[in-house]
Amino acid sequence: MSEIQPHTTGLTSQYLAQVTGDLERNVKEQERISAEIDTLQEQLGALQHDHSVLVSMQEALGGASAAGEADTTATPTLPRQATADQRSKPRKAAATSAKATASKKSAAKASSAQAPKTDTKPTLVNLIRDHLEQQSEPRSATEISAALTQAYPDRGVKTTVVRTTLEGLVAKSQAERTKQGSSVFYTAAAASKPAAAKPQQEAVAG
Repeated sequence: MSEIQPHTTGLTSQYLAQVTGDLERNVKEQERISAEIDTLQEQLGALQHDHSVLVSMQEALGGASAAGEADTTATPTLPRQATADQRSKPRKAAATSAKATASKKSAAKASSAQAPKTDTKPTLVNLIRDHLEQQSEPRSATEISAALTQAYPDRGVKTTVVRTTLEGLVAKSQAERTKQGSSVFYTAAAASKPAAAKPQQEAVAG
């Protein structure tokens, strides 16, 4: 009996360690998926907004072209002796040109409406990467989250989402992770730092 008990205790410890590790991985995976869901929701909201704008523009342009076609059909421009085929050709040409002009205007307005949105609202991944590249010392996920919240108060940045995004950058070799005691700190990838420091070194040498 004395030999069985230590063996059983060892197995229990192994199982406990394995379950604890699986639990930690499960939590991290939940955080990663939650971050992806938040990002996809932002993109979905932007697309839905663009869709409503485009539908409104299409309805407005469609109404204008329909009115133009009604005016064209109501005003006779050819003599009475012209045949039905001859009268229908100018009307078809006018309708075709009106539709082509409306489609060009719709495409131009859609592109101009979407361009500012892309420039004014960068993704969270880009914000975090740019923030790391501007730092000279390692920063924790809490510090990065606080800085982004202060700079972009309307984004509603969450520390768990920032931490998950940072882990994703580390996995893609776009950031580096260091551990000091129980705290984890992140820095920009080493590959991008020499490129930024090179012009300064050349200036000193010159």
